[in-house]
Amino acid sequence: MSENYRAIVYTEFGEASVLNVTERELVEPGPGEVRVRVAVSGVNPTDWKTRTGATAMAPVSAEGQVPNQDGAGVIDAVGPGVSGLAVGDRVWLVMAAYQRPGSGTAQEFTVVPADRVVPLPDTASFEAGASLGVPAMTAHRALTVHEGAPARLAPGALAGRNVLVAGGAGAVGNAAIQLAVWAGATVAATVSSPEKAELARRAGAHHVVNYRDADAAEQVRAALPGGADVIVEVAAAHNAELNLAVLRSGGTIAVYANDSSGGPLSLDVRRHMVLNVRYQFVLLYTVPPPALAEGAAAVNAALADGALRFGAEAGLPLHEYPLDETAAAHAAVENGAVGKVLIRVAGGM
Repeated sequence: MSENYRAIVYTEFGEASVLNVTERELVEPGPGEVRVRVAVSGVNPTDWKTRTGATAMAPVSAEGQVPNQDGAGVIDAVGPGVSGLAVGDRVWLVMAAYQRPGSGTAQEFTVVPADRVVPLPDTASFEAGASLGVPAMTAHRALTVHEGAPARLAPGALAGRNVLVAGGAGAVGNAAIQLAVWAGATVAATVSSPEKAELARRAGAHHVVNYRDADAAEQVRAALPGGADVIVEVAAAHNAELNLAVLRSGGTIAVYANDSSGGPLSLDVRRHMVLNVRYQFVLLYTVPPPALAEGAAAVNAALADGALRFGAEAGLPLHEYPLDETAAAHAAVENGAVGKVLIRVAGGM
């Protein structure tokens, strides 16, 4: 007898209202796959942007698509050829829905390739696990693309480096601050308000600057003597001048987003040449697999060390919704909710 479970599905691009609760039939994992009973699903900007079609890489699947790349839960079935993972393992997921429209985490069970499944340390909650994925892995990549960068962050790996995190109150910014501090860097963050400044401080930033201040560049320079070696950038066009004013010669600007306020990114070639600036663009979906593996290992090490924290006290307020209110969760992220939006999929886990 087949078994059904609840899932959130959309069959057309559009507003959050296209997300509907439905029932799907439980399927067995194939070769190289595992099936996970999802406890908590995480919502990121990439999820609503894909849902609207703005950044979708393919048309909506005829069978409908399940949203959300990140989540955490327990493996309940393992396909042929899978090693290192077993039924009952607590895990977190990364890029669950990439090129797999039916595998998003906004459902009670999902079948994913084993290489998108990472063991979740026993000390970490499912809420923490669902908050990793896109933010933490993006942050790790952004912190490991500069000249002489380590392949994997660890304590001391960024000793002597100056890191500037733009948007220090966001999910990626929060992860970047915590990972950089754990790795030994001196970390400054830019924010847009006193409330967000407090969140960046709670994440562990050594210095916080409001980028709207007329002397923001001078403040960053004072905080990071010699300039920034690495800038983790969320608004590349908007912050282009500030970045150029605070970057050390030979420094790297790691760009993972470009908010709408800045428009197209225009660069003065000569000024960047003089500083030997490196621009590195970061999109998690096309990061090389070896770098993803290094990132997952580092994120787990930081998590086990207690260096990656979650919740308001760590600068990342958590906002939780039930599965039936996935549309509201998506709308919250789309409307700029500060912190991490989670969906409680299964109770009692």
